[in-house]
Amino acid sequence: MGEDRAGAGRLNSMRRAVFLDRDGVLNRAIVREGRPSAPRTLAEFEIEPQAADVLPALRAAGFLLIVVTNQPDVARGRVGRGVVEAMHRRLQAELPLDDIKVCWDADGPTNPCYKPKPGLLLDAARERGIDLGRSFMVGDRWRDVGAGRAAGCFTVLVDRAWAEPLTEPPDAVCADLAGAAAIILGHAHRPCEGEPP
Repeated sequence: MGEDRAGAGRLNSMRRAVFLDRDGVLNRAIVREGRPSAPRTLAEFEIEPQAADVLPALRAAGFLLIVVTNQPDVARGRVGRGVVEAMHRRLQAELPLDDIKVCWDADGPTNPCYKPKPGLLLDAARERGIDLGRSFMVGDRWRDVGAGRAAGCFTVLVDRAWAEPLTEPPDAVCADLAGAAAIILGHAHRPCEGEPP
């Protein structure tokens, strides 16, 4: 009985997070040859207007806000790392973010962080004491859904109607970041394991 209470206490003390993809969620994705891609210059980097209105409500509900983003164009030589880091300084200056976790490499079988692999989420959870089962992953592509599901999060797809298939279904679908926030806040008071409903 005492061990059960101790376990429930540890669960209750763990934090919840909303993991956010960057391109197509917090800033506008650039469409090249019919496919979404990351901006490559600061001039192309445009933060979604909704983000400054929506994220404070998630923070007020007690969520950590953590960006998890693949940036393979750095490894491919299409954009300098310094340019991407400048974009992230803008995000952190304008939005109430707790962290930005980046996979700088291109996809590969030995790379544990490149979404749909869950490495970025798992690292954040270890570092910050996050209960992934009570957390959310918001993204606009199949890779985000895959990473969130692999980590055990509730997944929310911001449907931008990209011409690519989903490999597995998200838990919820919405049109924009405001819709994602409404879904998350609607689930914000779900009891965690060991708590009464």
